[in-house]
Amino acid sequence: MRRLFAVCTAVLLTLTGLAVPASAQADIKEALQRIPGLTVVSEDPAPDGYRFFQLTFTQPADHRRPGAGSFQQRFTLLHRTFTAPTVAYTSGYDVATRPGRSEPTRIVDGNQLSMEYRYFTPSRPSPADWAKQLTIWQAAADEHRAVQAFKAIYPGKWLATGESKGGMTATYYRRFFPDDVDATIPYVAPNDVLDQVDAYNHFLDNVGDDPACRAALRDLQRDALKRRGELGDLAAAQAKEQGLTFTTVGSADKSFEVAVIDAYFAFWQYQSPNRCESVPKPGAPAAEVFEWFEQVESFNEYADQRVGRYTPYYYQAAVQLGSPEAYDGHLRDLLRYPGADRPESFVPRSIRLPRFDFLAMPDIDRWVKSRGTRLLFVYGANDPWSAEPFELGAGSRDSYRYFQPGGNHMADIGGLPEADSAAATTTIRRWAGLPPAPSAARARMAPAGFPDFDSTRTRNGRL
Repeated sequence: MRRLFAVCTAVLLTLTGLAVPASAQADIKEALQRIPGLTVVSEDPAPDGYRFFQLTFTQPADHRRPGAGSFQQRFTLLHRTFTAPTVAYTSGYDVATRPGRSEPTRIVDGNQLSMEYRYFTPSRPSPADWAKQLTIWQAAADEHRAVQAFKAIYPGKWLATGESKGGMTATYYRRFFPDDVDATIPYVAPNDVLDQVDAYNHFLDNVGDDPACRAALRDLQRDALKRRGELGDLAAAQAKEQGLTFTTVGSADKSFEVAVIDAYFAFWQYQSPNRCESVPKPGAPAAEVFEWFEQVESFNEYADQRVGRYTPYYYQAAVQLGSPEAYDGHLRDLLRYPGADRPESFVPRSIRLPRFDFLAMPDIDRWVKSRGTRLLFVYGANDPWSAEPFELGAGSRDSYRYFQPGGNHMADIGGLPEADSAAATTTIRRWAGLPPAPSAARARMAPAGFPDFDSTRTRNGRL
C-alpha cells in the first residue's frame, strides 16, 4: 500500500508541475512557490553556493481533525542543489533565522530544511488546545507533511536529525513515520522510559573524573543557599534592571532556589571539566558567586520573560516526555520549596495539565529496540542527559551508538575518537548514497560574512 501511494503521489506531482525541476539551473524560489501551503517569507544572504529562505507552511492544528483549523509553522531552507541529499533538522524548540549547517548536513554536503516545533511562538495554533494539539505524534505529523511536500523538489536521499529535544523529536518522527527518511541521527537525546525510575542522580553522584570537583560544586550550592539574602539582593537588582517578573514560578526567591539546585546539573551539561577550578569557594565575594551562576545557571533563570519561551517544553515534560528527579538530597535542610524543581512549576496555571501519559516513552523505546533501522545516536559521556540514553536492541538493524569521552551536551561526531568519527561519518554518507569521506565530520568552514555557518552547536533550550 505504501509503495502504491508513493507511485500515485509521484504521478500526481508530475501532472501538477510540482516534481523536481529537470535542470540544475531551475530556480529554487519558483519551485518553492509551487508547493501548496508554503509561503516564501524572505530570501536572506547566504554563503556562495547556497540560497537561504525563511518560510511558513500551513499545518493542521490537529492532524486527526484536518478540517478543524490550521496554523503557520516557521521553516528555513538552506538550498545547495536539487540533487543533493536533504537533511530535515529540528532543535525541538524554535528555529534559527540565520543560515547554518548541522553536522549531518556538513557530512553529506546537502540541503537543510529546518523547522520550528509546534507551539513555540509564532508557530502556535489559535485557539490553542494544548492537550490535543501538543503531543509527540502531532509534532511528528508536522514533520511528515513537510518532508512529503519538499520531496517534490528534493527527490534524493533524506536524513533526519536534531540535538537534545530535537534528537528526541527526530527519533519520535521516525517511530511514527519510519519510511519517510532514509536514516536518523539524533544527538544527546535522553530516553526517560519510566519517569518514576531515574538514573540521573546516581549518574550525577559519579560524573567526571574528579571527586573534588563534584564536592566543590555541592559546597558552592550549600553556601549560596545560606547566603540567599545577599545573593538574592544582587539577583533582585538584575531583575529590576531587566524588568523581570516571577508570576509562573511564584517568586524570585523560588527561582533563586531552583537555579541553585539546577546549577550542579547545568555545570556538567554545558561546562568543560577544566572549569572546575573556576568554582568559587564558600565565602567568596558575593559578586564573584553571582557572576559564576550567571555563566552556569542564572538566579533569575525562571523569570517569566525567560522561562516563558520554553513553556511548550515544560508542558510536554510534565505530560509525556518525563524529566530528571531533582538532584537536591544534599540540600534538603536548606530548601524552602522542596519539590518545586519539576516541570509543572514552570507551566502557567492558565494551562491545564492532563494526566501523565505513561505509555508514550515505553512505546518509543520498544520501537527503537525492536524495529529501529538506520539510527545513529551520539552522546557525551559527562552529559547528565546521557544518564538515560536510547539503547539498541536485538531488533535494531544497521544502527549505532557512540559516546564522546569527556563530552557534554554539545557532543558531536567530530569530537569522537578518530576511529569512531570516521566510522560514523562513513555510515552517514553510505545512508545518503555517497562514498566514504572519513575526514568530513571534522571539517570546519567559515565562509566570509558567515562565521557561525559551520560552528559547533550553540546552547539552545532547556534540555
